[in-house]
Amino acid sequence: MKFLRQTYESFRFAWQALRSNLLRTTLSLLGVTIGIFAIIAVFTIVDSLERNIRDSLAGIGDRVMYIQKWPWGFGGGEYQWWKYFQRPEPSLTEFKFLEERLENAEAVVAMDFRGQVTVKNGNNSLQSLIQGTSLDYNKISNVPVEKGRYFSQQEIDASRNVAIIGADVAETLFPEQDPVGKEFKLNGLKYIVIGVQERKGESLVNFGGNPDKKCLIPIGAFAKMYHSVYPSIDIAVKGLETDEGLLEAESEVRGLLRARRGLKPMQEDNFALNRPEAAAQAISGLFAVLTIAGWVIGSFSILVGGFGIANIMFVSVKERTNIIGIQKSLGAKNYSILFQFLFEAVFLSLIGGGVGILLVYLLSFIKLGSLEIILSPANIMLGLGVSSIIGTISGILPALVAARMDPVIAIRSK
Repeated sequence: MKFLRQTYESFRFAWQALRSNLLRTTLSLLGVTIGIFAIIAVFTIVDSLERNIRDSLAGIGDRVMYIQKWPWGFGGGEYQWWKYFQRPEPSLTEFKFLEERLENAEAVVAMDFRGQVTVKNGNNSLQSLIQGTSLDYNKISNVPVEKGRYFSQQEIDASRNVAIIGADVAETLFPEQDPVGKEFKLNGLKYIVIGVQERKGESLVNFGGNPDKKCLIPIGAFAKMYHSVYPSIDIAVKGLETDEGLLEAESEVRGLLRARRGLKPMQEDNFALNRPEAAAQAISGLFAVLTIAGWVIGSFSILVGGFGIANIMFVSVKERTNIIGIQKSLGAKNYSILFQFLFEAVFLSLIGGGVGILLVYLLSFIKLGSLEIILSPANIMLGLGVSSIIGTISGILPALVAARMDPVIAIRSK
């Protein structure tokens, strides 16, 4: 009860100081507000960006590697494009070779893309992304079919003109209709819709393109239209669901593909085994730099705010010297006086930090394209924690000065 009474009295003193010198207090707390806003705003935006991009990376598969001509440039250093340029392109023949022989893989998938292809149904048309793929594509990437069904083995083997279309394609080509079973034209050829994907929405970074504007078709049908000009594909391999599944699949793929291409033991690989984890690590490194920048920017403002709070507390001690003397003469202990002023400093700092967090929360209502800004509980706790620490550091010296006052001298002061 004594502690609660002291806390209540400290809160009352702090509130009275805030009300009696509102303008001075507001200007002094502005530094803390700006500092907390800068730090938490950067953290919130970085977290939102990272979440958005990681969600996009999840769309290209978990425990998956991509066999391609060009390596992803996330390793730093000089990108040796002139060496990669001479490499052969992965082919459907190599896909079938790996599909037949790989033992440590859950799925082997062939895929290829063409962007900005016009798809039509009567007077309705749309620029779409066309993706040719093999049967196991839904094992490496999420394909939520809302209406209709996924490809059958017979449709893939026979390279039939069937398609699974995205939500935007369905709404544009078949407004207010059920597209399943209906025809549309792609490159002048008729395709039958067998499925419609659920709406996924466009993310900040769409690896593989916006799924709502995508048409999935069998890789054989895709090859008939495009591979006479550019017979190249990407091959995706998903490892078994074990701790070393992807590593075992990678080792097996490397051995089989080197043998298939006739590479000698001392020769380098003439293909790239790209893994999404490399992109995730590069993104984490970039966001770490942004986080440090946020701390640096916010720290200067918080430093100014800390000096402002310390100034308020020294003035408050000066103004209440006589009251401190009376409290001590009535039996108030040094720790009680210390707690009173320290609580006031923390309280003021928390007000400044709370306003900064409130500004970040208001910022989350602003739409930045497809980026959804979310203020997480962890960032709220971080802001309040930093505010408390700044208040404690700024108020400890004025509180010590107040606690060590001689009660006789304090009472006589004016």
